[in-house]
Amino acid sequence: MLRVLLALCPATLAHIWFFGPGLAFNMAIAVTACVGGEALILRLRQRPVGPALGDLSAVVTGVLLAFCLPPLTPWWITVCGGVFAIVFAKQLYGGLGFNPFNPAMAGYAVVLISFPVEMTRWLAPRELTETVPGVFSSLKSVLTGKPPGAVSWDGMTMATPLDFAKTEIARLQTMPEIRADAMFGDFAGLGWEWIANWVAIGGIWLIYKGVIRWHIPVTMLATLGLCAFIFWVADPGKFGSPGFHVFGGAAMLGAFFIATDPVSAATTTRGRVIYAAGIGLLTYVIRTWGGYPDGVAFAVLLMNLCVPLIDRYTRPRIYGDGN
Repeated sequence: MLRVLLALCPATLAHIWFFGPGLAFNMAIAVTACVGGEALILRLRQRPVGPALGDLSAVVTGVLLAFCLPPLTPWWITVCGGVFAIVFAKQLYGGLGFNPFNPAMAGYAVVLISFPVEMTRWLAPRELTETVPGVFSSLKSVLTGKPPGAVSWDGMTMATPLDFAKTEIARLQTMPEIRADAMFGDFAGLGWEWIANWVAIGGIWLIYKGVIRWHIPVTMLATLGLCAFIFWVADPGKFGSPGFHVFGGAAMLGAFFIATDPVSAATTTRGRVIYAAGIGLLTYVIRTWGGYPDGVAFAVLLMNLCVPLIDRYTRPRIYGDGN
């Protein structure tokens, strides 16, 4: 868990550079809510608190949840997500090792559905705005739920590249016309694609260190990219390119840090490939035809439901077992 946190440090610094220090405050609040919720439930269950908190799993849940939230998310929304992730998606199933769902994605899904307006308040990256919120203005906004300075939320927030593309395609704009907007970079959105690069570097380091295996991230990204390639070749004016999908949204974070959760992911090698391919496919389906612009969280949660069945039919046979 400590190596996972270290691997996320470059992406964290990149996020703060492009969108301001709001992520740091989200992390502090989410981690506090997750650790506090875990300690409370363990006390109520009369279980030892120290060993459970010492494994840093609650801290990782809080950090991953914070990555999925807009930088200036009001503190009470972050707390709701953290508490649900730990109390309902983890501890009520028995704690670490027994939870069927990824806790961070369960908490994110709850606040995304419960607070749809606040969850769309994404800031413009540094390249598209004259002023990035500072430390004190960001903290004030997180604590009060009000926009920093005298501007309104509409004056300082914007749609994410995935959301913008989805909306404009519905208005019969073509992808080349959409990509001509200033918010796009080489593959996906300005700022977003660089954060994805650093997430990937951190994930590759985890594979090198043996913390995670390559099967899930490679298969998920390859499936997502293949689906995008097929439809992009068929109609490049209507569908985004593979690079747009792989480097856009939470694809990289989902592939290296979320789908690889050792508890809620498939355990066999073949199972990991099937599980990851399902996430990649569902992510593309939700992004392209669903009601949400991204879809990684829902794809992970849906495939979490399939893990027991996947493991059942992909477990290796014992030599001499005729069943």
